[in-house]
Amino acid sequence: MWAASCLASCCAACACDACRTVVSGISRRSARIAYCGLFALSLIVAWTLREVAAPLMEKIPWINHFHQTPDKEWFETDAVLRVSLGNFLFFTILAIIMVDVRNQKDPRDSLHHGGWMMKIVCWCLLVIFMFFLPNEIVSFYETMSKFGSGMFLLVQVVLLLDFVHGWNDKWVRYDERFWYCALFVVSLVCYIATFCFSGLLFYLFTPSGHDCGLNTFFIVMTLILIVAFSIITLHPAVSGSILPASVISLYCMYLTYSGLASEPREYECNGLHKHSKAVSTGTLTVGLLTTVLSVVYSAVRAGSSTTLLSPPSSPRAGAGKPLLPLDKVDEHEEKEKNKPVSYSYSFFHLIFSLASMYSAMLLTGWSTSVGESGKLVDVGWSSVWVRMVTGWATAGLFIWTMIAPILFPGREF
Repeated sequence: MWAASCLASCCAACACDACRTVVSGISRRSARIAYCGLFALSLIVAWTLREVAAPLMEKIPWINHFHQTPDKEWFETDAVLRVSLGNFLFFTILAIIMVDVRNQKDPRDSLHHGGWMMKIVCWCLLVIFMFFLPNEIVSFYETMSKFGSGMFLLVQVVLLLDFVHGWNDKWVRYDERFWYCALFVVSLVCYIATFCFSGLLFYLFTPSGHDCGLNTFFIVMTLILIVAFSIITLHPAVSGSILPASVISLYCMYLTYSGLASEPREYECNGLHKHSKAVSTGTLTVGLLTTVLSVVYSAVRAGSSTTLLSPPSSPRAGAGKPLLPLDKVDEHEEKEKNKPVSYSYSFFHLIFSLASMYSAMLLTGWSTSVGESGKLVDVGWSSVWVRMVTGWATAGLFIWTMIAPILFPGREF
């Protein structure tokens, strides 16, 4: 007994030392990757609880207070939303704390890059505390998550525009026939995929014999916007590139598909109504992978002073610095304390907050988990309109990036 106690104490001490070693090894540059790792951990926890927590949650009286116990799917969705709410509050609190951090001399700069043991403990406590909240609060968060997800989709658009324009500029700078041909081929493939995709949407969501005018409107409206910004791109006054237009076209059509697929399963014009689940494993995997990539990409681009993550006071000379340099920089930190921050810490955390909402919607199939009846409500029209409006806003934002330099030639875009 005494030997077992000693062994357990040694194991606990080793585990604590290992945790301290890991968190102390997180440097200023790798802190952004650490936040991405914490966000990925929240997705793993939410996905795990969705699979295993239902039997336990059925026994919690302030959660299962209904006269008739809801289905297992109800508890799975509720568990995901509670983990997401804890994650959302964690990053929102950090976003509020980090408002108006302008230089590295600010004490909050150290909080942003350090204190990882305290942050992990606070994150765990917040997630656990969410399971003590009444269902009404979780229901309100679920409703707000749909609109927050739309905002995150817009952030994805900005990041996508940043990536595509950078991709296009890099190939154009080579100024060789091979790279111009590559631009043309990639653009052509994207446009072919876009119009083939639109044909598939007409086949799935406008079946013959049914009045599907709304679905037809959604698809045709997206096609009109695609043609519009493609023509604007080719206008001599704009001098745009066809590559960004083709990629945004394909993304807009994907958002249209996501919106149409979110229609209620009993709706006669929903060609996916035969699916037994609100969201398929393939769609869920693609959605989560896209979310993680968007968050990681935002963290990577946060090191650049040329993106929307940068405050006005940030230096532009550091745009080419890598996210994780090979050489050690700890000895230079004292000299760099007076330097302005290279990105907005507050906006950085806000991206994670919105991503928490969006990932919850993906894991639950945009479902409502909590209601007075305790019944699961399937994907519905609010989800459809969020995605459709996001797609139209994507087209509008892309058009604005092309015409804004012409309308306001004296400003920098």
